[in-house]
Amino acid sequence: MQGFGIHSSIWTMAWTPPAAEAAVAEAVRHGFDFVEVALLDPPMVDAAHSRALFDRHGIRAVCSLGLPEAAWPSRDPQAGTDFLAMALDKAAAMGAEALTGVTFGGIGERTGRPPTEAELSNVARCLDAAAAQARRLGIAFGIEAVNRYETHLINTTAQAVAMIERVGSDRVFLHLDTYHMNIEEKGIANGILGSKGHLRYVHLSESDRGVPGAGTVAWNEVMAALAAIGFGGGLAMESFVNMPPELAHGLSVWRPVAEGTDQVIAEGLPFLRQKARQYGLI
Repeated sequence: MQGFGIHSSIWTMAWTPPAAEAAVAEAVRHGFDFVEVALLDPPMVDAAHSRALFDRHGIRAVCSLGLPEAAWPSRDPQAGTDFLAMALDKAAAMGAEALTGVTFGGIGERTGRPPTEAELSNVARCLDAAAAQARRLGIAFGIEAVNRYETHLINTTAQAVAMIERVGSDRVFLHLDTYHMNIEEKGIANGILGSKGHLRYVHLSESDRGVPGAGTVAWNEVMAALAAIGFGGGLAMESFVNMPPELAHGLSVWRPVAEGTDQVIAEGLPFLRQKARQYGLI
């Protein structure tokens, strides 16, 4: 997972063959190295079509997801294990290099209390099985720390690193997101510096999930800290413009965050590329 990519949500959240064709064509047109596929409904995805599409266009892929409530590992680690096994099989069949995201639970999973040891133990058991599956398939497996309004389980770099080290597999990597870090970390640079040795993937997302460079994320701090730890992984631009209702609820995105896809790409993409080049990250 190297280079500069884009999350498929900028164009679609349903990875049907027609949507995939359109999204990949746009990603290639804008010069991205890879596309991050929102794997929200793994059985629905035509893996053979996606693999052929990526091969034909010479673009790489990463998959990401949040688990459905019936498969939240904190409550039912076996259900979580089964769902992740299916999702990992699908990601590998698509030719993706990794499966990442809220792989430890659901977007919108909150009890109103800190995570219990029983919940964390259940999550670790599930992630351990997923790491073993990822190793067999030859792909990587990520854990994304997300903010307190989306989950009560893993919100900070330190919590994610603790879970990764608890699982103890070199197949598992840390995935950070500037939107979430802007809420949760005591300085984004501190979170990134604390990720050294684990961080392989970063979502570049603005403070309101809209146009990068138009919000309050400290982008110079982000890029300088990544350069300081010698980051060489994937940088994925993420902005939520096309949200289905079930995800809009969990992500709390119910008003427009930008005028549209064209604005996000026309203004945000050059800004992020310039910043990444300035700090020697691409």
